[in-house]
Amino acid sequence: MPSVLIVSDSHGLTEQVQNIKDRHAHEVDGMIHCGDSELEYRSKEMDGFMKVKGNCDFSEEYPEELQESIQDMSFFVTHGHLFRVKSTLMPLSYRADEVGAHIVCFGHSHIAGAEMVNGKLFINPGSIRLPRNHPEKTYAIVTWDQQQSVHVHFYNDQGENISDLTYETNFLGRS
Repeated sequence: MPSVLIVSDSHGLTEQVQNIKDRHAHEVDGMIHCGDSELEYRSKEMDGFMKVKGNCDFSEEYPEELQESIQDMSFFVTHGHLFRVKSTLMPLSYRADEVGAHIVCFGHSHIAGAEMVNGKLFINPGSIRLPRNHPEKTYAIVTWDQQQSVHVHFYNDQGENISDLTYETNFLGRS
């Protein structure tokens, strides 16, 4: 079953980012950082991540957004500040439609969650430094299978599953 690690809003943390990466690198097919790492683009902690620029990132090497295919799934990654994600998902949804994304990964709000909207799965992994609306510092791993079943598991910064945030859905009709 393919899987992708998703982290965001680490705001200068180095050891924690490295620990999360080391903990899951052997079990995932890709790693995404949704911005506000506040680390240099070429730092060892960010090595191996597909990464985008957040509103607190100043390295010009970071792109504002990425489109990637992992296994058979199309991802759109952005931080979210340029798409007003704190008030609505509509601009982000329109952009995901433009690039043909199945899964949309973003941060900025520091609020962990996942939801299916108009056939696209939106995932915000929360923050491993400054979480909001949930007491634990979080990141996520999304998995999927050939039957279109998708699971999003959230973990605290120690790698423990936060079961009340788990999200499961199906991509019915995805081609």
